[in-house]
Amino acid sequence: MATDTLKGATGASGASGLRRLLLDNGALTALIVLVVALSALSGDFLTTDNLLNVGVQAAVTAVLAFGVTFVIVSAGIDLSVGSVAALSATVLAWGATQHGVPVVLAVVLAVLTGTACGLVNGFLISYGKLPPFIATLAMLSVARGLSLVISGGVPIPFPDSVSHLGDTLGDWLPVPVLVMVVMGLIAAFVLGRTYIGRSMYAIGGNEEAARLSGLRVKRQKLAIYALSGVFAAVAGVVLAARLSSAQPQAADGYELDAIAAVVIGGASLAGGTGKASGTLIGALILAVLRNGLNLLNVSAFWQQVVIGVVIALAVLLDTLRRKAGATPVAAGTGGGKGRQAATYGLAAVVTVAIVGATSFLHNGSSATADPKIGLSLSTLNNPFFVQIRAGAQAEAKKKGVDLTVTDAQNDASQQANQLQNFTSSGLDAIIVNPVDSDAAGNSVKAAGKAKIPVVAVDRGVNHATTATLVASDNVAGGELAAKTLAEKLGGTGKIVILQGQAGTSAARERAQGFAAGLKAYPGIKVVAQQPADFDRTKGLDVMSNLLQSHPDVKGVIAANDEMALGAIKALGAKAGASVPVVGFDGTPDGLTAVKKGTLYASVAQQPSQLGTMAVDNALKAIRGEKVDGTVKVPVKVVTKENVAGFTG
Repeated sequence: MATDTLKGATGASGASGLRRLLLDNGALTALIVLVVALSALSGDFLTTDNLLNVGVQAAVTAVLAFGVTFVIVSAGIDLSVGSVAALSATVLAWGATQHGVPVVLAVVLAVLTGTACGLVNGFLISYGKLPPFIATLAMLSVARGLSLVISGGVPIPFPDSVSHLGDTLGDWLPVPVLVMVVMGLIAAFVLGRTYIGRSMYAIGGNEEAARLSGLRVKRQKLAIYALSGVFAAVAGVVLAARLSSAQPQAADGYELDAIAAVVIGGASLAGGTGKASGTLIGALILAVLRNGLNLLNVSAFWQQVVIGVVIALAVLLDTLRRKAGATPVAAGTGGGKGRQAATYGLAAVVTVAIVGATSFLHNGSSATADPKIGLSLSTLNNPFFVQIRAGAQAEAKKKGVDLTVTDAQNDASQQANQLQNFTSSGLDAIIVNPVDSDAAGNSVKAAGKAKIPVVAVDRGVNHATTATLVASDNVAGGELAAKTLAEKLGGTGKIVILQGQAGTSAARERAQGFAAGLKAYPGIKVVAQQPADFDRTKGLDVMSNLLQSHPDVKGVIAANDEMALGAIKALGAKAGASVPVVGFDGTPDGLTAVKKGTLYASVAQQPSQLGTMAVDNALKAIRGEKVDGTVKVPVKVVTKENVAGFTG
């Protein structure tokens, strides 16, 4: 009986030890499970090129998250890092390319910009007594606004000497991965080996106790937020180098990914715990998830759901770990370092063994005879691009094409990741609707090196060769819109122009067309031009505001139908009666408004035909057939008189 009791105790102890090991290393366990599962589900996941892609895609989030780790360990929050990253990159590009500042000095200026933003955050929190959430939320808006002001809402090309940060060393090691590792080592050193690192844990554990023990909490917070700003600046430079341009709208929403990476990595939002290695694992989990879900052709909408669930589970695991009395995830604890290193080593061995076994699942599997094409759209939060997808999917089904569609969500960096995933998957062709024509260049070049033809749709790709461009002419369409409204007004009157999202090529080209078309009508006076980001709600808000200062406006031109519909809502009974509104795109909702008479006209691009022709030309490129350099889909002004016969 004693022996049985001893065995039972030993078994219980072993079970308890395993449970403790899993709780203490929940993020690492999750990463291993993800890698094993994706290796089993997709034969394209476990390749050298794809794994390097994962590293590149994790780099910017990881560097941002290292800085956010400092803040969260000290029981703070920093919502401004994405905007600070964009501002720092914009300052670098603005100084180096437009004002002749030496590149080295421009880089220093970018880092100082990030540091200054962090110091302002720290000052507002420490001495202004603002809650960290409010102070950094304000900086989020200020930094993004300054980025748009400095750039004029237009991407600024990055200096070639800095763009090499987005290249590879020895044709295999991506520089962003190297930067991520270096910044991770710096973060680990700061947390585990410096006075300010120990201060972070003390402040996060109990700020009042830290103050009473003689710690200068206010000064330490200044330094902590300044460090977060420095890491954000580095992340911004790396991101812009990948895109070969400083995008004023870059890293939008990245602060949420950075916070998620820190939390998934084991840090507590209550403060006092967290470490750099955990943050790195959290960033890798997010990158592996997105990469794997893309390879498995999971809808972009469901990807957001999955990532949200992962974040919730990470916080739940943190709660369970605390209730179970698991070892706090803190750096610099000394005795646990050897055990932690052994855990990581064991995890690596187990992962390699299991992944090696699952790789046999894909050995000898025959490739499908159907051509494989990837379609990366700038956004699916717009009816125009939804119609492009519908046209492409219908044609793909008709021609027996295996079509994978992804949504870049108007994020040039996310689109670069998707294009890299397509390239590493060995697709037969790629169709891209660029978020930004310059930013897509490097990814398209990489596809070209892999001998994968690329078809651009709706917007061209700069600094790279594509098989063809399937598009309507945005500039010509803009001129048509201006001419249509001017003639409706008899050549005189005050008008308002609602512009698209700052920094996008479509917004620039359509605005250029509006300006060119109005030159022939000197009696037309543009009293206001404001961006409404191609969004119906923002179109409503911006138009409502403009009507307060310009109640006598006689016409409206909107860079897409969504903004035009928002403007119609703001105008109320005036829309179509005394104030004609002209939109762009010919979306179903827009055409319905044309039929009702509330929208005077829409410059229709026939988006479903764009999708159809993009697939057709991609197939021609795959077969080696001759493809025209540009395939134009004609635009058409649709009014109440001809809308009945318009098919889209």
